[in-house]
Amino acid sequence: MKKLGIAALAGLLSLALVSGVLAQPGMGRGGGRGPGDPSSRMYNPATVETVSGTVESVVQAPGKGASNGVHFTLKTDKETIPVHLGPAWYMEKQEVKPAAGDKVEVTGSRVTDEGKPAIIAAQVKKDGKTLNLRDVNGVPAWAGKGAGKNRR
Repeated sequence: MKKLGIAALAGLLSLALVSGVLAQPGMGRGGGRGPGDPSSRMYNPATVETVSGTVESVVQAPGKGASNGVHFTLKTDKETIPVHLGPAWYMEKQEVKPAAGDKVEVTGSRVTDEGKPAIIAAQVKKDGKTLNLRDVNGVPAWAGKGAGKNRR
């Protein structure tokens, strides 16, 4: 009987631990695409800039967790640079969807990703419409309420 009580207690503690981990912000659909997402940690408000150009191609790249990330290549007057948008499941729901050949204006954080320059988009403007992806601190719109409030 004593062994059964210990086993039940161990099971309840395990369940409580797992529930706590799964309830963390950004850990839902999208596999951690909240403040714990690598692109969120890379986002630096001090390096935010706005660039304009033409979308050359749009791709879905494997992301960490359950979702692919959507990226596009932007050709400006000065360079061709990858732009990180967000998880595919989130992008599919948006009205503004950049496509090859589109003229866009991107506001985001210039970062170094795998040794190469890239932009993590906070906002994309296309045809007078705006796609908002991140707040001024880089917290993703798909992260949910309260996500990142303890972010440094």
